[in-house]
Amino acid sequence: MNKITLGGLTVGRVGLGAMTMSAYYTGAGQYDDEAERTIHRALDLGVDFIDTAEVYGPYTNEELVGRALKNRRDQVVLASKFGFISHLDDGAGRDLDSRPENVRAALEGSLRRLQTDYIDLYYQHRVDPAVPLEDVVGTLAEFVTEGKIRHIGLSEAGPETIRRAHAVHPIAALQTEYSLWTRDVESELLPLVTELGIGFVAYSPLGRGFLTGKFRSLADFAADDFRLTNPRFTEENFRTNLALVDEVEAIATDADATPAQVALAWLLTRSEHLAVIPGTKRVERVEENTAADQVQLTAEQLARVDALRPAVGDRYGAGDLSGINQ
Repeated sequence: MNKITLGGLTVGRVGLGAMTMSAYYTGAGQYDDEAERTIHRALDLGVDFIDTAEVYGPYTNEELVGRALKNRRDQVVLASKFGFISHLDDGAGRDLDSRPENVRAALEGSLRRLQTDYIDLYYQHRVDPAVPLEDVVGTLAEFVTEGKIRHIGLSEAGPETIRRAHAVHPIAALQTEYSLWTRDVESELLPLVTELGIGFVAYSPLGRGFLTGKFRSLADFAADDFRLTNPRFTEENFRTNLALVDEVEAIATDADATPAQVALAWLLTRSEHLAVIPGTKRVERVEENTAADQVQLTAEQLARVDALRPAVGDRYGAGDLSGINQ
């Protein structure tokens, strides 16, 4: 596995996103044994970067990851996130909560569920506009001093937020959606983190599974699958976006690779400090995704991928977009 650096962290550039094992997507929480085998297979293949969060489940994904890593913790750079859940019984009814006392409660819970005494990379999952960012990062810096976390991350933060946070304590990584059909980070965020020496972690690098070519109909998703609420998966947009998948499949045939591998291999060329965390709960998929590390696209193939049309539809619904790039 080729290595890259995220701030002061060294990781394999193809990681594993654990979210879909326990939340949001079709089959979540139904195949824990297979999910644990998937985590072990990933480690055997050289994957050393695993991503989870307290809100996935909630809580059950961290518990799953903790069980899987019980005897292999030292092989993994482990990342988790806080901020979507309030642990304070004050009746505030907050959708986001990054108050220092809540962040501490969140961390203690994550450490317990993950069966570890430290988290390598701890992200604020979304910026909480009600709490001064300097207070949030200051609290996280205390955790670094205490040895409970090793590095600080931000997720879906905007440029001004990143600069302010980095001025309080070094930020190791920004995690934001980035793929062939979500490329808005290229205009400002990717150059900014490069300038500041911050790593970039691309979540949903396969377009929420769409770029794999495995889905050809909305009937492929369970009724409670989060993707059915996503604007890009509405019936008309879904049909339009299939043309993008068809083009990726054509390039994959030329490259003797799978569409997923082409999408990941292209993304890995976008920065020397970028890691991808494709999610899966299947052994065969983690084998396929990890092999993308060795796929070398030609200049012509890269140009063809780079020229592909953008996806149709916003990447989140209106309510969720309000928390993006803050």
